[in-house]
Amino acid sequence: MQFRYSSYAILAAAVLLLSACYKKFDAGSYAPALSIDGYSSTSEIAPGNLVAYWGFNGNLVDSVSKTACDNSGTSFAQGIKGGALKGADKSYALFSPGSSITGLKAFTLTMWVNAPQNTDGMVGLVSLSNTKSFWGNIDIFFENGSTDSKAILKAHVTGQHGDGWLGNYEVMNIWKIWTNIAVSYNGVDTFRVYVNGQKIDTKVNIGFGQLAFANPGKMVFGTSQFQTVPSITSATDAQPWASYLTGTLDEVRIYNKALSDKEVGALVKLEGRGK
Repeated sequence: MQFRYSSYAILAAAVLLLSACYKKFDAGSYAPALSIDGYSSTSEIAPGNLVAYWGFNGNLVDSVSKTACDNSGTSFAQGIKGGALKGADKSYALFSPGSSITGLKAFTLTMWVNAPQNTDGMVGLVSLSNTKSFWGNIDIFFENGSTDSKAILKAHVTGQHGDGWLGNYEVMNIWKIWTNIAVSYNGVDTFRVYVNGQKIDTKVNIGFGQLAFANPGKMVFGTSQFQTVPSITSATDAQPWASYLTGTLDEVRIYNKALSDKEVGALVKLEGRGK
């Protein structure tokens, strides 16, 4: 009988030892690697062309230049990927751009926005100011005239031969949910506008030429250049028909080229998965 018990003890010890030699089964390790149009991470998309990136993960630092924005009343909240910039009435952030931004000849600017309906006037999202003009060198904003189910998206860009205006784009059912907005220009004649990775417009402006930013000043996050205190531009002060982003802004990226449709789509899908 003692022998039998000893045999059982030896067998149990052997099983325990054998099981300890194997790692616990992890179903995730057998899943195929994530690949979206050949990319598995946002860092793989045109890394050599990325000139600025604000992840807003608890700070206002551009991770490319390692330079922080100046904060005027903004805070942080949960973003589409980590943290996000949280705006409020009369709040915004300002960034002093270097030549990699002020000297752009082509660009893609992409961002995630989670905003309530703008009932207090047009809402500036991201701008590159022009210190002597009413409008900035780049302005992306929600225009007046929204409804509870419709946003009106608009953009303005300065080129060699004048101003380029994009919009008014009626974008449905985006209030209070994360929405990606991207605008690009190829440095010759073609603008493209995207919402959630889908192209909503291609505008060819013959003779527009390379970008040529005039009197570039600070970048503005969360309002327009003339709504800051004091106004960034000498051309005007605050306007009664303009307001502030009281929602959240995340994953703002600037590239020095026009990303392809495939690159924009992959970027949005990967960011939406936290990659």
